[in-house]
Amino acid sequence: MEFVSIRIITSDVARLVEFYERATGAQATWATGEFAELRTTGATLAIAGTSTVPVFAPGAARAADNHSVITEFLVDDVDRVHENLTGFVTDFVAKPTTMPWGNRSLLFRDPDGNLVNFFTPVTPAAIEKFAR
Repeated sequence: MEFVSIRIITSDVARLVEFYERATGAQATWATGEFAELRTTGATLAIAGTSTVPVFAPGAARAADNHSVITEFLVDDVDRVHENLTGFVTDFVAKPTTMPWGNRSLLFRDPDGNLVNFFTPVTPAAIEKFAR
C-alpha cells in the first residue's frame, strides 16, 4: 500500500487552492472547477468542492469542519517559511517551536480553519528520519 493523497472538502475551491499554492509554492493542476491537486514529492493535496461529496456518499464530509487532522509539509527552513507567510497567514496557532521528537514546527490554520504544520527536522534523529 502507498499513501498518495489527502483531500480537503471546501465550499470555496479557488480560495483554498490559491492559499495552498501561495503557502507551499506548488502549482495546482485543475481537473474541473471543483477539483484541483497540488503535487509534492511525497504526496498530493487534493482540494474539492462540496458538490463532489455526493459522488462518494451524500453527507459524508462537511467543509470547514475539521477539528482533528493536521496536514503536514516538510520544509527546508521553517523559520524562513514563517517569515515569508507572516502577513499572508491570518491564523498562526503556534510560531516555530522545537518539538520533543526533533522537528521545528510551525502550526497555522488555512482559510477553512484546517490545521497545517510546516516542519523542519533539527535533531540528528529527526534529520536522519527524513533524509532524502
